[in-house]
Amino acid sequence: MSAFHDLVLPGLAGQELPLAPFKNQLTLVVNVASECGLTPQYAGLQELHQRYKDRGFGVLGVPCNQFAAQEPGSDAEILQFCNEQYGISFPLSSKLEVNGAHRHPLYRLLAGEGADFPGDISWNFEKFLVDKHGRVLARFSPRTAPDDPALIQAIESALA
Repeated sequence: MSAFHDLVLPGLAGQELPLAPFKNQLTLVVNVASECGLTPQYAGLQELHQRYKDRGFGVLGVPCNQFAAQEPGSDAEILQFCNEQYGISFPLSSKLEVNGAHRHPLYRLLAGEGADFPGDISWNFEKFLVDKHGRVLARFSPRTAPDDPALIQAIESALA
């Protein structure tokens, strides 16, 4: 198994969220926030998740409060917001740090030293496309919308 699939994240609902079940699918990892100008991307992420889930694709949301404190809520508040506002059905971790000295191992793997697409996460809703082998295929800026043709093309190509 890959280092990506060996990770176990704290889940938003208080459970463990092992990444091993993602082993046979293409995964879009996105750091998310509830009070950001980009928060409406949740709707597009949910749409992507629904559109491609039967083809071996899923979204993994990672709440983060490191950018202008735009994810201030508790796990329960984040979960309620995601369910009520966007009907999110994809898994969400508990809040993680994506940059700095306490960067979670997931983000050390995705964007740390030696990663295929290294560098600090620039803002909420930065996206990493990870294949079933745990390799990062692409990195997309926060402003890349879930329905952006480049993102759709990357998903379609990886699923082909």
